Amino acid sequence: MHVDTFSLPVATGAPTGQTNAVLFDDGERLLVDPAARTASLDTAVTSGLDHVAVTHPHPDHVDAVADYAAETGATVWARRGSTDRFREATGVTPDRTFVGGDRVGPAVAVDTPGHTPDHVAFQTTAGVAVGDLAVAEGSVAVAAPEGDVRAYLTSLRQLFARDPQRLFPGHGPQIDDPRAVCRRLIDHRLDRERRVAAAVADGARSLDAVVDAAYDKSLDGVRELAVGTVEAHLEKLHRAGRLRWDRERDRVHPI
Repeated sequence: MHVDTFSLPVATGAPTGQTNAVLFDDGERLLVDPAARTASLDTAVTSGLDHVAVTHPHPDHVDAVADYAAETGATVWARRGSTDRFREATGVTPDRTFVGGDRVGPAVAVDTPGHTPDHVAFQTTAGVAVGDLAVAEGSVAVAAPEGDVRAYLTSLRQLFARDPQRLFPGHGPQIDDPRAVCRRLIDHRLDRERRVAAAVADGARSLDAVVDAAYDKSLDGVRELAVGTVEAHLEKLHRAGRLRWDRERDRVHPI
């Protein structure tokens, strides 16, 4: 299995300002997350492309799907149940759909919800293209309304159990110690959850009040993301019966 990655400049909230496209080749060639066109990626696909897929249909992962599909005749894949969203994001009607466990060219699709409900990864013998499930440094957004912290933690734990050789994230460098990174990201989320729960226990009764108490750093420029993150944690804690969160009234209470 041969793997090439391409860092593509895109409009993204990721600190790198780039999204990584991953090209798997074991005789069949699969391009994952073609977020933009570059000369190097154009050159790489001139020798042929069999399949195109995305880890999730956010704009910073999909913008060159239509171009590469049209120019190469590659089969375009989408997660079953997400075809309408895929079509709206890419402008392409998928040729085929998959669910977790299905083979997509040289890879096997793996359901990894959390960042979005329809997020997937693509596992090969060389490693896993994980999109916005994991990053080598920092963390990824798991924010309401799409983000689901419980699902995200489950996806990380399942990835840890798979024990892949390496990870190819959607943003930032390749990950050569997947289990260590999974542990770090799980610990980060659980620490944020503890901070959110403690804020409520200490008297925070609105979303903004919990945000202010749960973060010990300036939120200039990222407050909207922090609010979405805290709301996703409140939803998880509410479902677990650890507090009461009334989103419509913006009220939170301890139990």
